[in-house]
Formats: sequence, C-alpha cells, structure tokens
Amino acid sequence: MQKLRRKLAAALVGLILAHDGAWAASELPELGDASQDVLTPQMQRRLGEGFYNEIRLRDPAYLDDAEIAGYVNRVGQRLVSSSPNPTGRFTFFVLRDRQINAFATFGGYVGINTGLLLAARTESEFAGVLAHEISHVNQQHLARGIMAAKNQSVSSLASLALMLLAVRSGQAGQMAQGASAAIDAANIQSQLGYSRDFEREADRVGYQTLTRAGFDPRGMADFFERLQKSTALYENNAPVYLRTHPLTTERISDMQGRAHGSSYRQVRDSLDFYLVRAKLRSLEYAPQDALAEFETQLRERRFVHEAAVWYGISRAQLRLGRLADAEKSLNSARRLAPPDPMFDVLAGEIRLAEKDLPAAATVYREAFKRYPTDEAIALGYVGVLHLQGHNEAALQIIEGRIRAGVRDPKLYKLQAQSYAALGKPVQSRRATAEAYALNGQTQAAVEQLELAQREAKNFYDQSMIDTRLKALRSQVVEERKTAGQSPF
Repeated sequence: MQKLRRKLAAALVGLILAHDGAWAASELPELGDASQDVLTPQMQRRLGEGFYNEIRLRDPAYLDDAEIAGYVNRVGQRLVSSSPNPTGRFTFFVLRDRQINAFATFGGYVGINTGLLLAARTESEFAGVLAHEISHVNQQHLARGIMAAKNQSVSSLASLALMLLAVRSGQAGQMAQGASAAIDAANIQSQLGYSRDFEREADRVGYQTLTRAGFDPRGMADFFERLQKSTALYENNAPVYLRTHPLTTERISDMQGRAHGSSYRQVRDSLDFYLVRAKLRSLEYAPQDALAEFETQLRERRFVHEAAVWYGISRAQLRLGRLADAEKSLNSARRLAPPDPMFDVLAGEIRLAEKDLPAAATVYREAFKRYPTDEAIALGYVGVLHLQGHNEAALQIIEGRIRAGVRDPKLYKLQAQSYAALGKPVQSRRATAEAYALNGQTQAAVEQLELAQREAKNFYDQSMIDTRLKALRSQVVEERKTAGQSPF
C-alpha cells in the first residue's frame, strides 16, 4: 500500500521536476498554464485512477455497496451535467468513516465519508458539498496548488505529493505515515489546506452548479454554517472537512448572500436520500443500537420520511436474524412510499437469508424487469443465478450490462466465474484480465491474457486476445516509463 502511494507521488514529482518552464515564486498558476502542461488531463486521470484503485483494493474503509455508490453517483452526475464542464469524467465513492469529510483528487475522483452523508440534513446540503468538490476538480485546484509548491526541495515535494494524495480521505495519519517528517508542520498546513482563494472560487462555481442542477441553493450555506458552529464543540479537533477546507465567516456570508438573493423554491428530497442514510446507519452501528434508534424515531415521531425509518428497522432486524420481523417492517415501508429498487434488493436479501433461492430469484427477476439499469438489482440477480447454477442466464445479464457501457470490475469477475462454471477457460481468463485492468493491475491482466493465448483454439479468440494484449503491453511500458521519470 505504501509502495504504491510512493510510486504515485514519485511519478508526480518527476513530472514536476522535468518541466522546463519558469514560474514566479509568488504566483498561483492560472487555468490553462503550466499546471496543465505538466499535469495533463491524461496524467491527472492516471494518478487519480491509481489512488482510487489503491483505496478500492486495499483500504478496508472502502464501502463496496452498489446501492450507496449508485446513489452518490446519481447525485454527483446530476451536478456534473450542470457544471461548467458537463462532459467531465467523475467517479464518486464512499468510505466507511464517521468523520465529516469529502475530498477530490486528480482525474475527477471524489471520495465521501459516511459521516458526511449522515450529517447532511437535506439532500441539497449533501449536494452542496459535492458541488464544491466538483468545482475544485473543474477549476484544477489540486494541480495548481502543486505547481505553486515548485520551490520545495525534492524530498519535501515528494512528501507533499504523498500527503496531497492521502490527506483528504481523513486517514492522513495512516495513509501517509512518515511523509510529514520532511515538511515542517506550518508548511503542511499551508500547502494541504486549499487556499482561501481556491475555496471562494469553489463556493462561487459550486453554488452556480447546485442551483442549475435544481437543488436548494441554501443547502451549501446551511451545511457549512452548521459545520462552522460545531468547531466550538470540537475545539482543537475540528471536523476533518474544516481542517482541509478553510472556512471563514466571510465565506459563509457570501454563500448566504447568494442564496438570499435568489428566488425561493421548495425542493423536495428524494426518497433514496433517506433510504441510503437509513441503510448507512444500520451498517455503521451495532444492529441492536441502530434498531433502538429507529424505534425511538418512530415513537417520538422524529423523522422526515417514515418509510425510511421502517426500512432501517427492517435492515437492522435482518442483521439480527429476525427475518419474519424484517419482512413485516419492509412491508410497512412499502405501504408508506412509492416503489423503489432499494425495497426490492432488501426483499431479495431477506429471501436469501431464509435460504429460499427460488423465492429470491423471483424477487430479483421481477425487480430486474422494472429496473433493468439498476446495478444493485442486476448484481443481486446474477448472484442468485450463480447459486442456482444458471450460468448462461447470468451471462446474459452481465454481458448486457457490459454492452451498456458499465465498466465495473465486479461484473467482469462474475463473467469470469460464469465462464469457468461453463467450462470455458479462455473466456474466463479474458474476463479476469479485464477485471485486473479496471483495477489498475495491468501486468496481472497481461499475464491472464498470455495464459488465454496459449489455450485459445480458434482464430477469432486468438485475434481478439492478440489485439488486447498489444494494448495492455503498451500500457505497461508507459506506466513503467512514467514511474522511471522520478529520481526515487
């Protein structure tokens, strides 16, 4: 884990050192200048992919949940489409961390802590933070900030790169252990916290994005103001978000002024916002504690959406093995809300817990008819089909999702599993190679295809494998060349 972080940082430092341009020491680079000459969009994407893949593969805090990931990406993409860069590539992911934080890194990768989702009182508050992070990416703030640090010593710059790639997850102490030794504390603080100019720019652009996307423009100001007030309770242990995003009274006033200057419109939160929060609460806390909290909310009528409370109760009861109660609570949720795929996924999980595979298959099959593009439904259905040994049917769903443009390593792993069960090792290895490639494990992907190449019996398979192998081998060479640019 530490080795890959150092490789990422080394590649970044090497690119910075290789640049021949001269920059004034006191100036922050502007958009379109040397920050993009050295850190090209392609390089930023590669660095971001490496950082994201490391988190996804090795960080136990990474939340691999299709429903929650699907929700945050729907909100995120809605905002991106209303941003100054509506065709930008963004990936939003969630970390199981109760600290209130979100962070953006190279290439449009935006991480969200579960603590942030649980702290947001409205969907517009949550969207306001995402709009702010999207704006940091679109305005090239991370790249511009690194270019501004060009006068650091090589060792100091390497440490800075490590910290920049790690700190915004809220795990800086673990993820960049020892990196700060090369930089004094004051320098870390000045370099890692986005500058106030960057923050004001992200506020302004983020507010415009939030409004254009149809969210309540007060959401951003309301959430940040509440965070600022909370610092009195935290004293020296302010929320991570405030330590990495300097917040001032002036910024709060500016946000409030923009919101008050716009015409009022009531914006309703989606049901999924409350269902996702209920699911997170049922996952983040001991099931008996979560159940007690949900029951208290019902008893005291402390909720915005009662269906979400019953959904949370059902999930807590499922974790406790109270399957009959879980089904009753889910039915109560269904009666109080319109149909939602999250209800169907939970119904399928209850049937699986009951070890009733035919009933689970029926639940997922009917849900897949209603929601053919829902990732959690598709993955759940494929899982049940595998358990039943219906691998051909599973492949139809998997390959339909791949044809639709879904690039998820889990899909390719399931595809490999299906082909292996059907006695098709060449196709299984090809699918495994794609899963490795999507995870950034390019050399492992090459090795899988080389094995498939030796096993292939027909011209079509050989041709497809040869073409893909050529592309992946070129990628391996490019990755090694990039890593070799650094003196470390």
